Amino acid sequence: MSRGFEQQLRGAGLRVTHSRLRVLGALERMPHSSALALHAELGDEATSVQSVHNALVDLTDAHMLRRIEPAGSAALYELRVGDNHHHLVCSGCRAVVDVDCVVGEAPCLTPSDHAGFTVYSAEVTFWGLCSACSQANEKTDRTRTP
Repeated sequence: MSRGFEQQLRGAGLRVTHSRLRVLGALERMPHSSALALHAELGDEATSVQSVHNALVDLTDAHMLRRIEPAGSAALYELRVGDNHHHLVCSGCRAVVDVDCVVGEAPCLTPSDHAGFTVYSAEVTFWGLCSACSQANEKTDRTRTP
């Protein structure tokens, strides 16, 4: 594995298992993937959907993965953790792209009243259309013009 996943697993206090290594490798190739997409990527009967879910929960709990939940989407997972970055989500094709923190240090946003909470993270999701969906919409709009 190109990212030293075995060492990371051991460092997180997790056993190195074939399933965890495969899930991490699939996420390296396909960031922002759901459990079902990862299972499809792994493409064999040796790794069940439940096994993928179990690995994702274990890896997320160990802070090796970040789970994001864009509105109307299944939970998505990524390897990029610990930097409080944000996401751009295409409302057309549902593509997800990382975007660095907009201003300042983590957390990027400070609530006007923290209500006694100790804030350690802020999530921002920008919604819009990716360039491919924008171009497709422009073509559709041009063909509808009377």
